[in-house]
Amino acid sequence: MTVSSRTDGTAIADPSVPHYTPEEKKRRVFAIMAASSGNLVEWFDFYVYAFSAIYFAAAFFPKGDPTVQLLNTAGVFAAGFLMRPIGGWLFGRIADRLGRKRSMLISVTMMCAGSLVIACLPTYAQIGAWAPFLLLVCRLFQGLSVGGEYGTTATYMSEVALKGQRGFFSSFQYVTLIGGQLLAVLLIVILEALLSEQQLRDWGWRIPFVFGAVAAVVALLLRRTLHETQTQDAMQEQERGTLHLLFTKHLAAFVTVLGYTAGGSLIFYTFTTYMQKYLVNTVHLPIKTASYVMTVCLFLYMCMQPVFGALSDRIGRRTSMLTFGALSAVCTVPILTAMQHVSSPWVAGLLIVIALAIISLYTSISGIVKAEMFPPEIRALGVGLAYAVGNAIFGGSAEFVALKLKSMGLESSFFWYVSVMMVIAFLFALRLPKRAAYLHHEH
Repeated sequence: MTVSSRTDGTAIADPSVPHYTPEEKKRRVFAIMAASSGNLVEWFDFYVYAFSAIYFAAAFFPKGDPTVQLLNTAGVFAAGFLMRPIGGWLFGRIADRLGRKRSMLISVTMMCAGSLVIACLPTYAQIGAWAPFLLLVCRLFQGLSVGGEYGTTATYMSEVALKGQRGFFSSFQYVTLIGGQLLAVLLIVILEALLSEQQLRDWGWRIPFVFGAVAAVVALLLRRTLHETQTQDAMQEQERGTLHLLFTKHLAAFVTVLGYTAGGSLIFYTFTTYMQKYLVNTVHLPIKTASYVMTVCLFLYMCMQPVFGALSDRIGRRTSMLTFGALSAVCTVPILTAMQHVSSPWVAGLLIVIALAIISLYTSISGIVKAEMFPPEIRALGVGLAYAVGNAIFGGSAEFVALKLKSMGLESSFFWYVSVMMVIAFLFALRLPKRAAYLHHEH
């Protein structure tokens, strides 16, 4: 790994250091927290769209069948994902050539701007077709931002994490990613308690976007304190951060990461963002009850990440990934089918938590398992682009495909689609290096 020099002469990412001084350990942990804060805000801003869509769908699309309205908002949600590959390439290149810190500062600024504009958008009744068009433009802008956020943050956190505890510390990327989701749904729950449903549909849905924009400013200030993990000399290498280097020398790693990201992203979005709509449309729980269930489930899911991250430090990343693929392939259809026949929110919540525990085997180490596949000169681009492509095609389309199949009377087909993708993720996980390779990487 590249050694990064600071003004005080110490190194931030030198794996040859046998142990860490208390000051160095504190510095690294703070760096992880600061990077994570921006990650939390980015994902809050991105997910608050999904959770508040139930209230603003009619404001941007002509009134009609509620499922059709949700289908339209899900389509805009998916469109935001289509920008992720461009964001993964753009910000990955910036991170590899100009520094991880600069890339993270730009991405959180863009997300802030996107949320602020959505909060102020006129509705369909006010400006007609321009309303959904401008909403789409904002989501594309945010998709570009978040497409670059994941790869750069995963890379940075893997480079500052303490050796021997990389899985544990890197799990905080998903702690904050899920925390962003949790804050989004929690804010919706609070607004549901304070405002009437009509008030939420009229103007209340704008509040979370304003909140997200303000929080992004705080995250920006925290990220400005980060230390760069790459030296100026290293960043001057000509082919650094280029697609040519990625596809000529690291194509196998790219394909592997893309392969298991596709399934991982699909099942992640199935049991997080889509679950709120599934609980309302299929399980037939009241909107508020569904929000309460998802709040509890996401909180428990967030708490699981460090536990499963620490587990990967003991059993190896490959074992965690293989177990995730196998259990997900076997359990997805039974869990989603069982939920169709339950009426208790407690039982529904328990089934979701079981699914999220299985998914935690992947999400807790998602960043580190990808970062460990690439050398520093191509790491941010390799991780970011592979993740963004897999996410755009499979993760971003999860809600749209599920709702479309439901409208066609083929809802159970979606369950099998997810299971097949998990079999594919398992097969790609077989390509991961064994535990000995990880230990060599760390030492």
